[in-house]
Amino acid sequence: MDLAGRPGQPVHAAAAGRVVFAGPVAGRGVISIELAGTGSPPLRTTYEPVRASVGEGDEVSAGQVVGVLAAGPSHCAGGCLHWGLRRADRYLDPLTLLPPWMLRSGASRLLPVFGVPLPAAGGR
Repeated sequence: MDLAGRPGQPVHAAAAGRVVFAGPVAGRGVISIELAGTGSPPLRTTYEPVRASVGEGDEVSAGQVVGVLAAGPSHCAGGCLHWGLRRADRYLDPLTLLPPWMLRSGASRLLPVFGVPLPAAGGR
Protein backbone atom coordinates (compact mmCIF):
# COMPACT_ATOMS: atom_id res chain seq x y z
CA MET A 1 0.00 0.00 0.00
CA ASP A 2 1.34 3.45 -0.88
CA LEU A 3 0.69 6.28 1.57
CA ALA A 4 1.22 9.84 0.39
CA GLY A 5 4.07 11.62 2.11
CA ARG A 6 6.98 14.00 1.72
CA PRO A 7 10.65 13.25 2.38
CA GLY A 8 11.56 14.03 5.97
CA GLN A 9 8.14 13.19 7.43
CA PRO A 10 8.22 10.82 10.42
CA VAL A 11 7.32 7.16 9.85
CA HIS A 12 5.48 5.47 12.73
CA ALA A 13 5.25 1.77 13.60
CA ALA A 14 1.76 0.44 12.90
CA ALA A 15 1.93 -2.01 15.83
CA ALA A 16 4.24 -3.12 18.63
CA GLY A 17 7.03 -5.53 17.79
CA ARG A 18 10.73 -6.10 17.23
CA VAL A 19 12.80 -4.68 14.37
CA VAL A 20 14.11 -7.66 12.37
CA PHE A 21 15.68 -5.61 9.57
CA ALA A 22 16.70 -1.99 9.06
CA GLY A 23 18.91 -1.28 6.08
CA PRO A 24 19.18 -0.89 2.33
CA VAL A 25 17.46 -3.16 -0.19
CA ALA A 26 18.12 -2.35 -3.84
CA GLY A 27 19.33 1.10 -2.82
CA ARG A 28 16.26 2.01 -0.74
CA GLY A 29 16.02 2.07 3.05
CA VAL A 30 13.72 -0.62 4.44
CA ILE A 31 12.46 -1.42 7.93
CA SER A 32 10.78 -4.73 8.79
CA ILE A 33 9.06 -5.20 12.15
CA GLU A 34 7.92 -8.58 13.49
CA LEU A 35 4.65 -8.00 15.33
CA ALA A 36 4.31 -9.29 18.87
CA GLY A 37 1.80 -12.06 19.58
CA THR A 38 0.68 -12.65 15.97
CA GLY A 39 1.23 -16.41 15.70
CA SER A 40 3.69 -18.59 13.87
CA PRO A 41 5.05 -17.51 11.58
CA PRO A 42 4.50 -13.99 12.92
CA LEU A 43 3.17 -11.04 10.95
CA ARG A 44 5.73 -8.51 9.71
CA THR A 45 5.17 -4.93 8.63
CA THR A 46 7.52 -3.30 6.13
CA TYR A 47 8.19 0.36 5.43
CA GLU A 48 10.17 1.88 2.51
CA PRO A 49 11.88 4.13 1.53
CA VAL A 50 12.86 5.05 5.08
CA ARG A 51 15.93 6.47 6.79
CA ALA A 52 15.75 4.34 9.95
CA SER A 53 16.18 5.67 13.48
CA VAL A 54 15.87 2.13 14.89
CA GLY A 55 18.10 -0.90 14.46
CA GLU A 56 17.78 -4.64 14.26
CA GLY A 57 16.67 -6.08 17.60
CA ASP A 58 15.05 -2.87 18.88
CA GLU A 59 11.62 -3.25 20.48
CA VAL A 60 9.12 -0.66 19.23
CA SER A 61 5.66 0.34 20.39
CA ALA A 62 2.62 1.11 18.26
CA GLY A 63 2.90 4.68 16.98
CA GLN A 64 6.60 5.03 17.78
CA VAL A 65 8.66 6.95 15.22
CA VAL A 66 10.98 4.43 13.51
CA GLY A 67 12.51 6.75 10.93
CA VAL A 68 11.75 9.40 8.33
CA LEU A 69 10.51 9.09 4.78
CA ALA A 70 13.54 9.12 2.49
CA ALA A 71 13.85 11.07 -0.73
CA GLY A 72 14.43 9.40 -4.02
CA PRO A 73 12.77 8.30 -7.20
CA SER A 74 9.17 7.27 -6.66
CA HIS A 75 6.19 6.25 -8.73
CA CYS A 76 4.09 8.57 -6.53
CA ALA A 77 3.89 12.27 -7.37
CA GLY A 78 5.59 14.07 -4.50
CA GLY A 79 6.73 10.84 -2.80
CA CYS A 80 5.10 8.12 -0.76
CA LEU A 81 5.70 5.45 1.85
CA HIS A 82 5.20 1.84 0.78
CA TRP A 83 3.64 0.01 3.74
CA GLY A 84 3.38 -3.76 3.58
CA LEU A 85 2.20 -6.69 5.68
CA ARG A 86 3.39 -10.29 5.33
CA ARG A 87 3.10 -13.65 7.01
CA ALA A 88 6.09 -15.71 5.80
CA ASP A 89 6.06 -15.30 2.00
CA ARG A 90 2.38 -14.33 1.75
CA TYR A 91 1.47 -10.67 1.30
CA LEU A 92 -1.59 -9.46 3.22
CA ASP A 93 -3.65 -6.28 3.36
CA PRO A 94 -2.03 -3.89 5.88
CA LEU A 95 -5.38 -2.13 6.35
CA THR A 96 -6.42 -5.10 8.51
CA LEU A 97 -4.13 -3.68 11.22
CA LEU A 98 -6.13 -0.46 11.47
CA PRO A 99 -9.02 0.03 13.87
CA PRO A 100 -12.48 0.07 12.24
CA TRP A 101 -13.08 3.78 12.97
CA MET A 102 -10.18 4.66 10.65
CA LEU A 103 -11.77 2.74 7.78
CA ARG A 104 -15.25 4.29 7.82
CA SER A 105 -14.52 6.81 5.07
CA GLY A 106 -15.67 4.47 2.30
CA ALA A 107 -14.25 1.84 0.05
CA SER A 108 -10.68 1.89 -1.23
CA ARG A 109 -10.19 2.55 -4.93
CA LEU A 110 -7.49 1.55 -7.34
CA LEU A 111 -6.29 4.45 -9.44
CA PRO A 112 -5.01 4.16 -13.00
CA VAL A 113 -1.28 4.08 -13.59
CA PHE A 114 -0.23 6.50 -16.32
CA GLY A 115 2.86 6.11 -18.45
CA VAL A 116 3.09 2.33 -18.02
CA PRO A 117 2.90 0.50 -21.35
CA LEU A 118 0.27 -2.22 -21.51
CA PRO A 119 1.05 -5.60 -23.04
CA ALA A 120 0.08 -6.10 -26.68
CA ALA A 121 -3.16 -7.89 -27.47
CA GLY A 122 -2.89 -11.61 -26.96
CA GLY A 123 -0.57 -11.25 -23.95
CA ARG A 124 2.63 -10.63 -25.93
